[in-house]
Amino acid sequence: QVQLVESGGGLVQAGGSLRLSCVASGHTFSTFAMAWFRQAPGKEREFVAAISRDGVTAQYGVSVSGRCTISKDNAKNTLYLQINSLKRDDTAVYYCAARPSVKYAGGFSENYNTWGQGTQVTVSS
Repeated sequence: QVQLVESGGGLVQAGGSLRLSCVASGHTFSTFAMAWFRQAPGKEREFVAAISRDGVTAQYGVSVSGRCTISKDNAKNTLYLQINSLKRDDTAVYYCAARPSVKYAGGFSENYNTWGQGTQVTVSS
């Protein structure tokens, strides 16, 4: 069973940057399509970014487009999310998600069957 563990969240001032990490257990990370989602209090889960299993194809949600970069290091079993120019609206719990054995799974949460526990990102003004 694959396990995902996120880290890198915290309190940051508006305009700042963060890099989130998601480490996967197991030896088949290179076969996982992956993504980041987020959920703010009282709101539905929102798509942030997705990446293909080879790290070549990426897609971003509208709210973060131009401020985010998703990347995947198959040698380190790690998924990253770099977020720049943070806004208060970016405050949320950020989750990484995986879908084994597919090339790319896109921006729908239903396409992913493995989730991390989340990491809190809080942006202050």
